This record gives sequence, C-alpha cells and structure tokens, in this order.
Amino acid sequence: MTKLSVNINKIATLRNSRGGNVPDLLKVAADVQRFGAQGITIHPRPDERHIRYQDARDLKSVVYTEYNIEGNPMDNFIDLVLECKPTQVTLVPDAVNALTSNAGWDTVKNESYLKEVVSEFHKNHIRVSVFVDPVLEMIEGAKKTGADRIELYTEMFAHEYGLGNEKAIVPYTNAAVLANELGLGVNAGHDLSLQNITFFKKNIPDLLEVSIGHALIAESIYLGIENVVNMYLNKLK
Repeated sequence: MTKLSVNINKIATLRNSRGGNVPDLLKVAADVQRFGAQGITIHPRPDERHIRYQDARDLKSVVYTEYNIEGNPMDNFIDLVLECKPTQVTLVPDAVNALTSNAGWDTVKNESYLKEVVSEFHKNHIRVSVFVDPVLEMIEGAKKTGADRIELYTEMFAHEYGLGNEKAIVPYTNAAVLANELGLGVNAGHDLSLQNITFFKKNIPDLLEVSIGHALIAESIYLGIENVVNMYLNKLK
C-alpha cells in the first residue's frame, strides 16, 4: 500500500489569516494520524506565511507516524531540519517568493550542492528525497546526489489528466521504472486529488508515498477530513 502523508500547510494558512490558534494545527496533525494517515508533511517557507518554524518544532512531539519536512535547503532550513530530525526531508528548489512549488531540481547542474546537503542529513540519520520533474536525466542525477528517494512533481500530470489526456502519465511511469532500477524510492506530490489518485497509483510501479495537501483540505470542506483521509487510503490500497 502506498503511504498517505497529509500536508497541513493549508491549515496553518487558515489559522494565520485570523491570528490566534484556530484551527489548532497540532490537533489537526494528531487527528489526521488518528484517522489513518501514515505521515504528516509540512513545507515551511522563509516568510512563514503558513507553517512557522516553531510549528515544525512543536509538531515533533505530535507526529508519531512519518514526519516529512519539505523546503529549499538554505541555511535556516537546514538548521531547522537538523533540530527537528524528521523521518524524511524533501529538498525542493523553491524561490523565496514562490507561491507554491513549480519545478523540480536540475540535479545535473546542482549535483555538487545537493551531494553536500544530502550528506549532511545522512550524517544525522534523516532520509532524503529530492523533488524532480519526470525527466530521466534528472532521475539519474538524483541518484548521483546520494538521495534515498525522489518525489515526482505531478502538476503536469494532474493538469493534463483533468483535460482527459491519460497519456500524460507516461513520463511518470518511465521515471518511476528508472528510479526503481537505480535503487531510488519513489514518492509523488502536487495537485494529486481524489479525482486522479487512483489512475496515478495504478500506473506508477512501487509508489511508496504521496504527499497531498491543497486538494485534500479543499475536498474536506465538503466531505469532512476524516472521511476524505479514508477515501484516499482506500484508493491507495
């Protein structure tokens, strides 16, 4: 079964919009795990517009499943991850002012830099995943960095699948096959939803984990978060 890691950034966005502590991010994290999710993902950004660095620290005592912290490995982020020691760190090449993640790493151009970062996290027994587009050269480059896994950036698939283009899955299938051959674990995330997750899962061999936030929280407004978490779990079996 592919693991479901719930990204709770949007809960923090809602909380921050009014100040105070409603909704309670820590309670949501605890409840989502109680409902069956196998992981919690956060993506703190330098401006802390949703997840705050203190949230990452506070969640450490709440997350008893897999704890995944995503972000661009700038100095402050690296220090935060080393302090929190999550199960996994996912390296994402976000610009400081990026609205959301919009590209994977060029693992060829950034091989030396990523090697250094991966090595630092491995010294602290933290699993490392590298966010990549479904491009075979980038998968091969990710292997050279020493990373344990890749996370496939799935926005292009989600957009095209929504238009009825099922062939959009092909580059992702090929990328996953190559990653498996190279000994890299395969994660995926970005714009995956209840509408496309079954098709995606069916076509990605040995998919270990999906990280889903925006769609899951939006769907929960209508269907309830406990119900939605279990709908994803059923689709990922």
